[in-house]
Amino acid sequence: MRPKQVLNRMIGRRNIRVKVMQALYTLATTGVTTPEEQKEKGSELLDDKISRFLDLFVISVLYTVRIAQYAEKDAGKRASKYLPTDDDLNVSTKIAGNEFLWKILNNETFVEKIKDKEVSRYIDEDQVRRIYKKFADTPEYKKYISTRERDYKSELAIIKYIWDEQLYGDETAMEHFTDELPGWEDDMEMVKILMDNFFKSSSKVNFLKLISAEKNEYAHSLLHTTVDKEEYCVELIQPKLVNWDSERVALIDLLLLRMGVSELLYFPTIPTKVTINEYIEIAKLYSTPQSGQFVNGVLDNILKDLTKADKIHKEQRNSK
Repeated sequence: MRPKQVLNRMIGRRNIRVKVMQALYTLATTGVTTPEEQKEKGSELLDDKISRFLDLFVISVLYTVRIAQYAEKDAGKRASKYLPTDDDLNVSTKIAGNEFLWKILNNETFVEKIKDKEVSRYIDEDQVRRIYKKFADTPEYKKYISTRERDYKSELAIIKYIWDEQLYGDETAMEHFTDELPGWEDDMEMVKILMDNFFKSSSKVNFLKLISAEKNEYAHSLLHTTVDKEEYCVELIQPKLVNWDSERVALIDLLLLRMGVSELLYFPTIPTKVTINEYIEIAKLYSTPQSGQFVNGVLDNILKDLTKADKIHKEQRNSK
């Protein structure tokens, strides 16, 4: 599998839709009014949000790597004690030679990316040490170091365990991430999905570029179309709000509806069912408890009207 294909699998259109929604939300709350200004500023915001999302992903990988690597540092410190015990002199450093770990460390794009101070400066050594100490006392780690044998499945599993259970599953670490990493609270669920996909992939990943040119084009096209077609889309949406208090409809919901209607009308290769389901899920994650049902009802009614008026024209996507 080529690197581009790995990226395409790791970064779904839902991730992109969320970034577009976030850019549109920022525009709506900062007073940018004319369509041309909105598109120009929106594109800048979108690129920045995608870039920051990439940084959060790389920081998550780097934290996981540093925790595994700390075994060597711990062994060195314990062995250099004035009166080391037998345990101090026999600290296992097996994980420092982990095959999956070295696959990451030998990735040229990863090496290049972590040179960026905007990434490396967020690694807190106190957090790394604390999590390693906790990790080293787990049954999973003790089982891993109990044998000298290596098999790739086990090598990957123990690194994934560090991320899943010792880092992402650690309340203190997540509080630290929320406090110190810009955008973490908004993007943590997306980063978790990206990390899950990363561990499923056995191919090389480009850590310098998060999305393919095709998906980047889709992201900007969705943003620009949503801006350009605002008036028409609102005309379609407004009559469907009669059973809802339109003044109390969440801004995010209205943005998702505009994006959804834009996709239904102007993105011929995206099936209507996919569009509606995606915006329902995003509304559930990022808006109010009732938003999924609300977005579902409004988009479904608009789709029925557009289909009846013969305004929905979809194309068969080429499968590769």
